[in-house]
Amino acid sequence: MEFFRIIDKQTTEELIQEKINPKNLENFTESMFFLEENNNNFNGATLWGGFVISYDKINGGVRFTLLDCPNALSWTITTGFPPERNKIILHCTINRTQKPDEFIEEIDEFLDEWETGLKSNF
Repeated sequence: MEFFRIIDKQTTEELIQEKINPKNLENFTESMFFLEENNNNFNGATLWGGFVISYDKINGGVRFTLLDCPNALSWTITTGFPPERNKIILHCTINRTQKPDEFIEEIDEFLDEWETGLKSNF
């Protein structure tokens, strides 16, 4: 399943990569926290519990993935590409075609937090 949010803010790939990193998640979301480094990844707390989380600088911005999540939840924050080249795109995926409505609502709440954080920080 895929989830998109288009945030009406102009920025650059470099600013996204500079501003968003594992150690300042609390600036963008209320339900995610950095706990500690874990080799090339980090341990973090989310509304679904604790996970090993990867963080990568990618073409256009950054990507996070919950590495030990059974739904393979991953999200990117990018700019400069379709569907809106001059806005911030928040894109989230899970490896399922269907999930209970309650879980979908939790993903929407998670994305709402990120959207609010992105709007206030860019």
